Parts: sequence; C-alpha cells; structure tokens
Amino acid sequence: MEEQEISYSAQITSVPRNYLPANFKVTDWATLEPYFKELLERPIPSKKALEDWLMDMSEVEAVIGEDAAWRQIRMTCDTENKELEDAFTYFVMEIQPKIQPFADKLNRKLVENEYTSQLDAEGYKVYLRNVKKNIELFREKNIPLQAEISVLAQQYGVISGKMSIEMQGREYTLQQASKFLENPERSIREEVYRKIQERRLLDKDKLNDMFTTLVQKRDQVAKNAGFENYRDYKFEDLGRFDYTKEDCFQFHEAVRTQMLPLVDFVYDRKRQKLGLDSLRPWDTDAEPEGVKPLTPFVNGEELVNKTIACFNQMHPFFGECLTKMKEMGRLDLDSRKGKAPGGYNCPLPETGAPFIFMNAAGQMSDVTTMVHEGGHAIHSFLTHNLPLTAFKEYPMEIAEVASMTMELFSMDYWDVFFDNKEDLKRAKQQQLERVLTIFPWIATIDKFQHWVYENPQHTLEERAESWRTILNQYTSVALDVTGLEEYRKYSWQRQLHLYEVPFYYIEYGIAQLGAIGLWKQFKEDKNKAIDHYITALKLGGTRTLPELYKAAGLKFSFAPDYISELMLFVQNEMEKITHHS
Repeated sequence: MEEQEISYSAQITSVPRNYLPANFKVTDWATLEPYFKELLERPIPSKKALEDWLMDMSEVEAVIGEDAAWRQIRMTCDTENKELEDAFTYFVMEIQPKIQPFADKLNRKLVENEYTSQLDAEGYKVYLRNVKKNIELFREKNIPLQAEISVLAQQYGVISGKMSIEMQGREYTLQQASKFLENPERSIREEVYRKIQERRLLDKDKLNDMFTTLVQKRDQVAKNAGFENYRDYKFEDLGRFDYTKEDCFQFHEAVRTQMLPLVDFVYDRKRQKLGLDSLRPWDTDAEPEGVKPLTPFVNGEELVNKTIACFNQMHPFFGECLTKMKEMGRLDLDSRKGKAPGGYNCPLPETGAPFIFMNAAGQMSDVTTMVHEGGHAIHSFLTHNLPLTAFKEYPMEIAEVASMTMELFSMDYWDVFFDNKEDLKRAKQQQLERVLTIFPWIATIDKFQHWVYENPQHTLEERAESWRTILNQYTSVALDVTGLEEYRKYSWQRQLHLYEVPFYYIEYGIAQLGAIGLWKQFKEDKNKAIDHYITALKLGGTRTLPELYKAAGLKFSFAPDYISELMLFVQNEMEKITHHS
C-alpha cells in the first residue's frame, strides 16, 4: 500500500460564537450567570437538542477558559504588576467558585438526560467517564478551599520570580545565573552554585510554611470528598483510570534498578572527561578546560527563528505552527527580572493558537525547552478542530509525549543551531544524558509526594528526613555531595509542581518512555514515526490513555523489562554519537 502524505494546516480559526454575543467579555459573575442559568433550565427533548446544548456549553467553556488563561499568562509575564495579579486572583476567588456549582449541575443534567446514551461521536465515552468522575468528586464545601489553594499556589511563582543573585558585579535571575554552571572554570561554577543555593535558603522557611498550608488544605479537600488521603483523591481528580499507585511504585523501583546504573555510568564518564577525582553537583553541566559552553542562539527572536527552521525540515506543518504563533504574538521567551520561573505552553481554547512562555538565557537547555514547548503547541493546533472543548483536554501522560518526543525527533535537525560538528555532537550527547539523568529526579519527586500526602500531619523535621532518605536512594554514587547537606535538605523546594500542580510529575517519566519509544520508531522509519505522532495527538482526549499510546504505535507499560529495553536503545544511540564524528 502506498504511503499517502497527510496534509495539515496551521491556519487556525477561532471557535465561532453561536451562543454568546461576539463582543462578550468575561468581567464578573453577574454577566456570566444568565448563560449558565439558561443552559441549566433549557429543555432537551431530542438527541439533536442535546448536541446543540453541548455545543453551546462547549463555547462557554472555551470563552471562560481562554479568559482565565490570559489572566495567568499576563501575571506570569510580569509578577511585579499588582493589577495583573489582582485580575487573576479576582477570577480565582470571585468567578471560578460561582461557576463550580453550576458546572456540577450541568454535569448531572447531561448524565441524567435520556438521549445521552445515544451520543455516538467518537470521544463521548471518555468524556462521559470524566463527567461522572467530576460528579463523584464534587463537594460544595471544597469550593472556597480550592480557591484559596489556587491563590496560594501562585505565590510560589511570585516568591521565585524575585530571586536573583549577583555575579561578577551584575544581577542575574536564577535562570540566567545557571549558565555560569557551564563555565570551564571550576571555581566560578562552585561560586555560582553556592550563591544560587544560598539565595534559595533565604526563602526556605517561607516556602516550607506555604507548603505546609497547602498540604493541610489539600488534605481537607480529600477528606471532604470522602477519601482517606489527598493522593487517592488526586489520582481520581487527574483521571488516572489506567494506572494505579502500585504502578507508580513499580516505576520508582525500575528507576532505581534499571536506570540509576546508567546514570552512574554517564556521570563517571563526565568525571573522567573533566579529569576530576570526584564529580560535584556544579560539574555536571561543565565541559573540559578550553571548551566553550554551547551558544546556540543569542536572544528569543533568534531562538524562535532557528526553531522554525528546524521544525520546517522535520515536517512543514510543525514549522507553520510556530510561525503562526509568532505572527499572533503568542511567545514570551527571554528571561528577565519579575518574570515567573519555568516554561509552559498554554492552550487558548477559543482562538486556538497557544502561548509559549519561557526564560531563555542563551543556553542549550533553552533549545530543549523551546522544542519541548513547541511539541505541546503542535498538540494544541492538532486538537483545535475537535468539536467540543472537553475533547481538547487530553491526559498529561500523552501531552508530555508530544513535547518530549519533539526534543528527540528534532535532534536530527539541530545543525540550524550549530555551525560546527563538534558542538552539534556535544548538544546531542547532553540531550541524551538529560533523558537518562532526569529519571531519578522524577522518581524522587513522585515518591516524596506519595509520602507527604500519606502523612499529612508530618512535622518539618519528618519532612526533611523523608526527603533526605528518598533523595539519597536516587542520588548517583558517581556524584560527590559531601558537605552539601543543608542545600540538599531543601532542594525539593525548587520543584514548582509540588506547589502548583501536585502529583503531576510522574507523567514526565511515563511520557519519556513513550518519547523514547517513538524516537526508536523514528530511527527505523522517520515518516512512519511522524505519522504515528500526529495520528495520536490529533485524537486529543477522545480515547483512553492506552488507546492513545496504541495510536502512536507504543506500549503503555511500566514493566522493568520494557524499560530496560528502551534504556539499552538510548545507550546504543549515545555510543553512536560518541564514536561518529
């Protein structure tokens, strides 16, 4: 059978408004309420009436979703602007809590309607499963708690956004400062490492107290909903229908037994390459004396143009997506003071083209972040034409496959960032080292979360002790951490997921396995792999997780033998890069 080229278009059009007025803007609850009331009171006497009702509800969700997204985007772009923070807080405290009871009643209306069982379009099964889950979890008394949690969690970005250090007479954000960790001079690396850690320690008590409050409030939410602990509640809330906490424990164990030895090997090779007696945490990103750090781009403008060129070579549609975002002003890439930390791709459900936010400082890791978020963006484009807003809400475990796969696929086209072969080779090596060395950290963070929420009443001493124990289990023996106990004791505080999106982290591990699986396909047959990638992503949230993985030609598995097969493949690819010029 002949392979047919599938064409896609990044020419994105807004969801048409057939229900809300074209000029309608979300300002307060009073203007929104009539629409929720109408949806709730509207009779649904036929299947056609039900489908129309769902489309109207979907339109309202898209408009509100986009408004909320912009409030968050603007606030993270400028954390020092009180007005933007207030606009976000207003939505979370005054609008969202009023929507929730209506959303619950609308869910019930849908589930109880006699025509619901006749909905036959693909995706309703998964959608209704989610609706039923939301009905089961909904508790009126959790509404104010959830609003408080949202506002409190955002403070993490405000605190982190203010962190900066001075280096060589200049002020740097922690993101910008981290490029000194690539400096060939070891004393400079150690100096910046210690300054970053010391700066974090200044806020350790604030961040500890904030976390304690979050844990207690989350535990209360779980208890209110009839769960023994927040972990069990959150697994339901995240819609983890396809794997259990036991699978997570199996994953932790597989990382310890199958992956740590590989990480030891990577670090030991790094130590030899640097000619050191022992490898310290400030050495892991360094190159030997005389080798300059990689500088793939100078500023955000150059980063996006080079990424577009890279994506165009892979598949023209991929490049088109980023070009479209650039035209629409949907990118904020450079690091600056007062900007929240991290990077994200934020889907905008009404207009369709998402927004990429990141803190680029001219490093190789920024290229990885850009292609990673670019993968998420492509996912947003591919799902935009699905009929319901709810269909575009796909599970995180496939969302991260979209982004992590792009990191690996794009490596074949990284010559746009590098003029010489040696630099390109180093960039690829660094990427594959990262693919392996991130696994122990994922397992550490995930295992720690399980402990935290199984023991919500723990003291600060117990928290520190539990973190220390877990961290040590997953710290490579090839890394010398003597004398750094105080820094390590609070190193969990740098992981924003613990504050902002609890239990969302193991997804990176699951998805990394998926990404490696797709990359393996890519190495065997590029077009087929890209086709699998697109086919799976454009399904959005209309299939179960195992079905989405299957559409990508992947196994959804945590089995140690499957993991070790993938690790072996990565190791072989690393060897090829090392031995080929």
